[in-house]
Amino acid sequence: MRTQDMNRDWIATAQTLSQALPYLQRYADATVVIKLGGHAMGSDAAMNEFARDVTLMRQVGVNPVVVHGGGPMINQMLDRLKIKSDFVDGKRVTDAATMEVVEMVLSGSVNARIVQAISAQGGRAVGLSGKDSGLIVCDAENPALGLVGKPSEVNPRVLRDLADKGIIPVIAPLGMGRAGETFNINGDTAAGAIASALKADRLLLLTDVAGVKNAEGEVLTELTSRQIADMIADGSIAGGMIPKTQTALAALNGGVRAAVILDGRAPNACLLELFTEHGAGSIIRTG
Repeated sequence: MRTQDMNRDWIATAQTLSQALPYLQRYADATVVIKLGGHAMGSDAAMNEFARDVTLMRQVGVNPVVVHGGGPMINQMLDRLKIKSDFVDGKRVTDAATMEVVEMVLSGSVNARIVQAISAQGGRAVGLSGKDSGLIVCDAENPALGLVGKPSEVNPRVLRDLADKGIIPVIAPLGMGRAGETFNINGDTAAGAIASALKADRLLLLTDVAGVKNAEGEVLTELTSRQIADMIADGSIAGGMIPKTQTALAALNGGVRAAVILDGRAPNACLLELFTEHGAGSIIRTG
């Protein structure tokens, strides 16, 4: 009985691999930018699963680029150091003291953890921030927010060089100002700007919800940019989903073929999206 069960498992695995072949061919040499945040960063098990998936993507010819957040880790360090942190319209006011902590956490512990997880799965990864090699040049987004930046230039040559060598870039969302100052960038915004500069095939925004929902609470698997704009206008899309969908729209306008908002809590979410017929989450295309 045990042997029969094992045989059924092996057959199911082989069928899954066979069914994935057209999608493996479809994404060969494609660039996929992944914004990592939320649940996928919350536990070692989730991080290891994400790292394994990204390593597999690279192994089968996809060029993944990982952009990560780190808000909860920044909050923990600010609390430990007794540095007060204020927010305006949901964004962290970043003064010089806060910026020092943000850079320490994002470029230090968070970035290193992701790189180490990918390396442990047999992948090759390099950690960097938007400050390295002039990757992201920023202007101030809003004087009330202090050192919060809005990408004005993205120079992705270093990312292409790493991809040519089979190396996965892992990017902390920081940028350099025109006067040499360091800016904190929203992780989704940074991922969208990088995806646009690379003319990526896909932008995957991992979050803690199943996708974009309509007024009835149903997850919509496919949407157009026009539908997204209409849903924001009528209030169907609200709260934290607004900036994510706006990031998706900006990426599409910047030349990304499609953006997907998907549930990072789901096992193998990125693989399901890329290599299966049904995908995962909500895919947004121009139209």
